[in-house]
Amino acid sequence: MQPLNGLTVVALEHAIAAPFATRQLADLGARVIKIERPGVGDFARGYDQRVKGLASHFVWTNRSKESLTLDVKHPRGAELLLQLIIDKADCVVQNLAPGAAARLGVSWDALKSKRPDLIVCDISGYGDDPDKPGPYRDKKAYDLLIQSESGFVSITGTHAEPSKAGLPIADVAAGMFAYSNILAALLQRNIDGLGRRIDLSMLEAMGEWMGYPLYYAFEGAAPPPRAGAAHATIYPYGPFPCGDGKTVMLGLQNEREWLQFCDKVLLQANLAQDERFKGNASRTANREALRALIVHSFAALNHEQVVQRLEDAQIANAELRDMAGLWQHEQLAARGRWREVQTAAGPVPALLPPGSWNDGDPQLKAVPALGAHTDALLAELGVGVGEIAQLRAAGVI
Repeated sequence: MQPLNGLTVVALEHAIAAPFATRQLADLGARVIKIERPGVGDFARGYDQRVKGLASHFVWTNRSKESLTLDVKHPRGAELLLQLIIDKADCVVQNLAPGAAARLGVSWDALKSKRPDLIVCDISGYGDDPDKPGPYRDKKAYDLLIQSESGFVSITGTHAEPSKAGLPIADVAAGMFAYSNILAALLQRNIDGLGRRIDLSMLEAMGEWMGYPLYYAFEGAAPPPRAGAAHATIYPYGPFPCGDGKTVMLGLQNEREWLQFCDKVLLQANLAQDERFKGNASRTANREALRALIVHSFAALNHEQVVQRLEDAQIANAELRDMAGLWQHEQLAARGRWREVQTAAGPVPALLPPGSWNDGDPQLKAVPALGAHTDALLAELGVGVGEIAQLRAAGVI
């Protein structure tokens, strides 16, 4: 199913937040034209060389796109960008610095009179509303900085040291909310025929995802404590070592499971009546004592034996996998979730987007080489072969 087939997105994007949003639009069939700097491209292309010499972030967030190299600060480059948007675009997505799109003449205010049906999504760190700029509007905002500003880092890590997430979670949050806002704007356009501007802030996206710890610390209350890989406020819920050195993740959610855990996993049914551990609040308050009991019990068992007891007791559990374990995950293979996409370095595996449809796969086209579609796109705009050569010689494309 590709419900966005026939829609065109012009993306002035770099790094992760906007590319992740537009890749998901591409998954649904949209044509995404990615504007890149001549000779350099999206700087995420240079983050690493882990995927057959290509950057892991770029491969993840840029499949099914067309790459157009264009110096948008050059007068002719700016003309071509504007023509592309006016002639082709249903949606413009950009995560340039605040005010940059306006300086290029492609802001919502500059475009709405020419294309009142156009949707413009502006992604920034702290929001870019000229009427309510706030003191942080022009502050640089990278993923880790927004993780920090949103309070995420303060509740992540161990008691001794806070930590960032192992993936760009602030970028992902912003990309997800940009994607859902664009879909909502497209639905609204089907009703009233009008486009609109979306002002998407990374801080506000993370603020939404921080809802539970924010309310946990309501009216000045203490925030959730940092607890490493364990749950901060539910116990036992986290990693525990087995006797063979492996680790099992397990989680209890209610008192019925606590009774089962004591009886069938720890083989200590009377422990369920211990006043220190009656109710989740008590178990959390006495987590160190309870952890010692669990670790002692598991020390006599290997990983397979612990998991079997947990399964027999119907206690939720999981394997602590690494990236190799995820590549090889039996469930993903059994459900047929892997596909192959092309890159300039050859084919690479790719997971299907979450969600299964009964009427066809999403769009899964190649990760583009830098400028791979420049000549074809300029030809669509009526630029002749001779001018294309001149623009290339001048460094405009």
